[in-house]
Amino acid sequence: MTIQVADLTLTPPVFLAPLAGITDLPFRNLVQSFGAGLVVSEMVASQEMVQAKPGVREKAELGYGIEATSVQIAGRDAYWMGEAARQIEANGARLIDINMGCPAKKVTSASGAGAAGSALMKDLDHALTLIEAVVGAVDLPVTLKTRLGWDDALLNAPELARRAQDAGVKMVTIHGRTRCQFYKGRADWAAIANVSGAVDVPVIANGDIVDSATARAAMAQSGAQGVMIGRGAQGRPWLLAQVAHDLFGAPAPEVSFDKAFCDMVSGHYEAMLNFYGKDLGARVARKHLGWYMDTSNTEPGLRRRILTTKAPQEVIRLLPDALGAFEGVAA
Repeated sequence: MTIQVADLTLTPPVFLAPLAGITDLPFRNLVQSFGAGLVVSEMVASQEMVQAKPGVREKAELGYGIEATSVQIAGRDAYWMGEAARQIEANGARLIDINMGCPAKKVTSASGAGAAGSALMKDLDHALTLIEAVVGAVDLPVTLKTRLGWDDALLNAPELARRAQDAGVKMVTIHGRTRCQFYKGRADWAAIANVSGAVDVPVIANGDIVDSATARAAMAQSGAQGVMIGRGAQGRPWLLAQVAHDLFGAPAPEVSFDKAFCDMVSGHYEAMLNFYGKDLGARVARKHLGWYMDTSNTEPGLRRRILTTKAPQEVIRLLPDALGAFEGVAA
């Protein structure tokens, strides 16, 4: 099964969600090495990107030109959204995604990033000015990621999706929660069906998809053409490929649970050190190492040593023992 987004063919229809502080270039590259129809960069603030404020550079290493990679931008000002889109296109990107789903207070509050992200669902007229600015600025396909609504009294994702489609958006991803739910409760995949019925462009289901069974259920209940996986891939970068194999007959991921698993984790660790530099890379890597050790049931004392040492070579020396208890993978 494939998804057509303008002139791009995305296959398999199992995508990696943007996760702040997680889906950086090293992690996206690792996920893509197993197999994913699309990976999405961490969200980047449009004005900060254009003005190149400090701290944006490492997050904005966005994989320009890499096949099946989307660059996600956020903001509340049409001028900056359009300028960011032009900059992204000029750097060779293949796809641009607009974030209207982030629930973080620093993004949605007027005192933070300017009432962006999912706060835009409270003002669809303004949201459409941003979509139109991005679509009108570039020749690239533009997609949208959002939620069911702001809260239970404002479930306007179908209207937003329909208006976005009319403005030129080529695909819509829906997280099956409202903004006010944040990540609490359960994602309502059935509610996404209202969006699927409102538009002709592909709809992607997102939220609480952590294995093949939940992916299959999400697609059945939502009527979506594909799924987007976020937190479920933490510590399991092969998960998207496994889901694609189980649901769509894509090649099974080649995951070996002995030395090859340790080599994969070590390679990811070294890629982060190279990407960020030794000191920052070692700090950023700790959460990923923690998730890998969760998967491996690592002995607590050894886990603590790995996560507290400041010496990368010590981490690499200890990883074989830390990951030796790994017994298998559950998709």
